[in-house]
Amino acid sequence: MLELLKDLWGFMRENKKFWLAPVVLVMLFLGSLLVLSQGSAVAPFIYTLF
Repeated sequence: MLELLKDLWGFMRENKKFWLAPVVLVMLFLGSLLVLSQGSAVAPFIYTLF
């Protein structure tokens, strides 16, 4: 996992694609929200967003 993050940072730094950082962070946040809410009572409300 750490290797993937280092490669992603190297790609963004080398190609001047720093706009990808917020996109990746939002995707990680939404993915973790889906995974963490799977077993809770909030899950039906979160799945309606998608």
